[in-house]
Order: sequence, then structure tokens, then C-alpha cells
Amino acid sequence: MLTTRLPLQVEPYRLAANAERLEGYVSLAGMVRLEEEAGEQKGVCEVRLDFGVDAQGRRFIDGWLRADVDLACRRCLEPLPVNVESRFQLGIVTSDVVAADLPNAYEPVVVENEQLNLLSVLEDELILSLPQVVYHDEAECSVSRDQLTSGTDSESSGTPAASPFDVLRKLKDKQ
Repeated sequence: MLTTRLPLQVEPYRLAANAERLEGYVSLAGMVRLEEEAGEQKGVCEVRLDFGVDAQGRRFIDGWLRADVDLACRRCLEPLPVNVESRFQLGIVTSDVVAADLPNAYEPVVVENEQLNLLSVLEDELILSLPQVVYHDEAECSVSRDQLTSGTDSESSGTPAASPFDVLRKLKDKQ
């Protein structure tokens, strides 16, 4: 089953029983938790999901996603386009109890009322795939490494740091 836009809700048990594939795109703009984590996003997330049943009768989703996400450079805080790609295997389960019995190869995804919110699952995978810290190349960044301070300048120069009470001491001495 090939689609341009992926449906936001699917019936994963039916899709797994029929060994179906969903391919398409999901808008990044609709991902609220991604926006909270990485800021407002434009563009789409390219997705391929293969539904199936393994030899032990467990239903699974073998997935892949790719998106260009704008993250804040930790030096200059300007947007930096980052290509995020992830492969994942999800075991379709009905409860946390059943999830505990899944092999380590599967991450559990709990399905209630035969429906799976695909947008939520894809958003989770995308957030988990984000790099922790990103930087522009030094030549492209508006802030150089020399402009950054770590708060240890006074220690490295050999001069002791001024006490915040020195000002009060001077005022007291004037009286």
C-alpha cells in the first residue's frame, strides 16, 4: 500500500496480518512534542513501515524514517539543519504486561481499541533519534570558540576573583 501522506490512525493488527507496507510522508509541523524539544519545524518526515508477524506469532512494525530537522547550534543558537535517520522495530502489544515478554529486538508499542496513533509513534522515534548537541562548523558559526567563556578566566589568569563583598567593605570603611 503506497501513499503520499500517511494516515494518522491505522489498524496495526490488520496491517500485520496482511504483511502490508506503508510509505509516505508526515508533516513535521504537526508534531507538538518535537516542536517543544527542537523548536518550530518545517518540511516532512519520510517514512517506510513494514507490518508483519514473526515466527513466534508476534506482530511487529519494521520501520525507517528520515527528516531534515532544524536544531539550535549550541554556540550561536542559530538554526542548523540536521539530517535525522532511524531504523526501528516495534512489537505490537495490547498491554504493558505483554510488552514485558517481548524480546530485546522489539521496542513495545501499546495498541488500544485496535487503533494506533501513527503520528505519535513516529514523533517518538524522531525525538529519540535527535542528536544531543549540534554545532555549526567553526568557519560557518557566528560565534568563535575564542568568544566563548567557561567562567574560569579569573582562575587561569592567576588573579584571585574579586569578592562580591568587597563593595560592601569599601562602603563600610567610608563611614
